[in-house]
Amino acid sequence: MNTASDTKRLSWELPDAIWQRMEACIPPKRGKEGHPRTVNLRRITEGIFYVLRTGIQWQACPRERFGPPSTVYYYFAQWVKAGVFAELWAEALAVYDDLKGLEWTWQSVDGALTKAPLGERPRAPIPRTVASVGRNAVC
Repeated sequence: MNTASDTKRLSWELPDAIWQRMEACIPPKRGKEGHPRTVNLRRITEGIFYVLRTGIQWQACPRERFGPPSTVYYYFAQWVKAGVFAELWAEALAVYDDLKGLEWTWQSVDGALTKAPLGERPRAPIPRTVASVGRNAVC
């Protein structure tokens, strides 16, 4: 089902099918007051995924491609608070469960505990020096 356009798509660019599902999760603008929404939400979403995928700082997000970095971050913060990404993740799990099947009763946790490589016995405490009130003291 991969088309030529799918193979050329960058990892942060959203296919139409995923964008349609995500767009349904995005909360509508509250109220009719204030400025009308003039940003392209798909472009903002791709900017969010670009930052998350590449690990760059929010302020380093390419303005000419995704819009102002502050706007990209603003929508990210708002959508995290609104649970958009959690809802999208739950929907993605449901789709994957339908396609491949998930074993929901089995879970695995991986971890390791080791001693720090430079760890050693604690050193003796450094003695505190107290200023003496003797004849050499200057007040």
